[in-house]
Amino acid sequence: MGWHGGTRSRQPEPVVRFETPPGQQSQIDWGQVQVELGGRPTRLHVFVLTLGFSRRGFYWAAPDERLPQFLEAHERAFEHFGGRTREHLYDRPRIVCQPTGEGRFAWNATFRSFADYWGFEPRVCQAYRAQTKGKVESGVKYVKRNFVPGRTFLDIVDFQAQLDEWNVTIADQRIHGTTHVRPAERFIEEQPHLVPTAGQPGFRLRARLSRIVARDYLVSLDTNRYSVPFPLIGQTVEVEAHGEQVRIYRRGELVATHPRLAGQHQFHILPEHGPGAVQRMQRQRRSALTTHRAAVAPFPDVEIRDLALYDALSHSPAPEIRP
Repeated sequence: MGWHGGTRSRQPEPVVRFETPPGQQSQIDWGQVQVELGGRPTRLHVFVLTLGFSRRGFYWAAPDERLPQFLEAHERAFEHFGGRTREHLYDRPRIVCQPTGEGRFAWNATFRSFADYWGFEPRVCQAYRAQTKGKVESGVKYVKRNFVPGRTFLDIVDFQAQLDEWNVTIADQRIHGTTHVRPAERFIEEQPHLVPTAGQPGFRLRARLSRIVARDYLVSLDTNRYSVPFPLIGQTVEVEAHGEQVRIYRRGELVATHPRLAGQHQFHILPEHGPGAVQRMQRQRRSALTTHRAAVAPFPDVEIRDLALYDALSHSPAPEIRP
């Protein structure tokens, strides 16, 4: 650890890890996959956290690799495993640490606060020693080669649902090439050594989280889901908790505001965002065409879709609306 400009700065400590005892270390990385969501080519970023001893993995899809998504993915992994390891090993991503010269690095201050809050020790791979990150790299390749080929996805929610099912039924149950034991079986030995995380509130970073709007025109925040205008399906928006409100933006423009839900797994849907609003928009557009005037789009940056799509979707059952 050291002092720079009067500010305490703990240097990332390069380490080499091969086999680690239960509960000692996780390896973390991102992978990118090119898929079609509802027939639309989309690049998704898949966060992978692999437990060093059991080789059991956690996989989560996000629109990008920015710090808010990175921290959220960690907390989802902690919930998935029911705890965390004592060390986390990273491949020197710039969202985690920045070079300070002469081969030294300094932690990103927000990430360091996150690690301190959860109580794990972050470490970085030693430069030019690829074997130190082999476990998580294998996990990234496994998703690309075993999960993605031959699958179709409606949207990012469907992608994640299929990914979760694949993780439980295939990834956890395969005979691992190195340990020669199923990760789910080896996890039984590792789980008691994890540091429990249940009951600890999440690290509240006030930042906008990227989301891809699902086919039900909802986006998630803290397990709850909120509606956005129907034409934004398939596009990336940013969600922000702002006091008692949830605000949703598209390219910096506010497109939806909701009261923040206090519970979990609830919905808040505004009627003007749904298929009924689409039918009204159709009538307006048809009227504009007959009078040779251009229709006024409610959101200038929204992609214009074929009316046949709206006709089909407007006859679909609307999501359940709960207060």
